[in-house]
Amino acid sequence: MLKHSTRGAAKKLGISYETLAHYVAIGKVPAPEIVTVGGRVVHMWTDAEIEQVRQLLPKIANGRKTRYSKLREKQKAQTKTPVPRKTKKKK
Repeated sequence: MLKHSTRGAAKKLGISYETLAHYVAIGKVPAPEIVTVGGRVVHMWTDAEIEQVRQLLPKIANGRKTRYSKLREKQKAQTKTPVPRKTKKKK
């Protein structure tokens, strides 16, 4: 059974190392086996764990909401009613 480091797992998933490490740190992705190698703590990922994370990735909400995306959500929520117009007075 082949095991990968977090960098190798991130490369197989197509995301950056920092992203995968952050997801593990905040608990969005379950942490794999932890091994101490030469005084360093290393997460060792199996192929099954990598596939499990691959299934979870589309469900993870990432990014932050800016004021513009919040504004777009408000505009979508508004109903599409016509705006009343003023009529012109004839002389």
